[in-house]
Amino acid sequence: MKKIIDTHTHIYVEEFNEDLADVIERARSVGIYKLFLPNINTESVSAMLSVCNSYPDLCFPMMGLHPTDLEDDYKLQLSALKELLDNDRKKGDNRFVGIGETGLDLYWDDTKLKEQIDAFETQIEWALEYDLPLIVHSRSAFQPLCDVMDRYRDTNLRGIFHCFSGTAEEACRLLEYPGFLLGIGGTVTYKKSPLPETLKIVPLKRIVLETDAPYLPPVPYRGKRNEPSYLEKVVDCLAQIYSCSPEEIATATAINAESLFC
Repeated sequence: MKKIIDTHTHIYVEEFNEDLADVIERARSVGIYKLFLPNINTESVSAMLSVCNSYPDLCFPMMGLHPTDLEDDYKLQLSALKELLDNDRKKGDNRFVGIGETGLDLYWDDTKLKEQIDAFETQIEWALEYDLPLIVHSRSAFQPLCDVMDRYRDTNLRGIFHCFSGTAEEACRLLEYPGFLLGIGGTVTYKKSPLPETLKIVPLKRIVLETDAPYLPPVPYRGKRNEPSYLEKVVDCLAQIYSCSPEEIATATAINAESLFC
């Protein structure tokens, strides 16, 4: 059986309230042995940790504030999340395996770029302070994102550019950050996706798998709720792109993820 890691899934949100146990069982049945859960905001922490407590061998939490969840009190939210991160380390639990998801999103609202950059850089500092991988969200903000990232070139910052779906030129730009991998999910299976062509210049050692569940399900599940077990379709698609077996895709991406989250 393939051994697969989903590096980005939100199975703690309400869309999974009714059948989480079944979702977990289906994930295990296709070979998924680790699920990494990025946080959204202060309100989502409890649900995220509850899922991780229920499945401690499978689910691993992260800590962060999503860029589309920045309210006027975002600095208070960041302080509250940082306190949880600090208390975890003080107790020696070390439960949080990454920082995020964070980043920049100008798709819905381009009026809060300054605030988003402030929150993003705050969380970058967390990642550096605790030597944790950073999970980076970017939508309609490629150049501002790179402007921020360039300021940290001489650090040990590492992480994942979540839900990458861009061009070869954009991929080359992001691969300039040596500690970062590209998160590949369901969009690679979409008919009009540039990813199959883009990935021809991306080494397999620089990608990891993700679902972003409940969002962005792969073909043939478009229009439905996404879930980790659907990563099988992404693996099959990548096997065709990289001209290798699905088992090789699963193994290589799992090694990449394990190395990042070590």
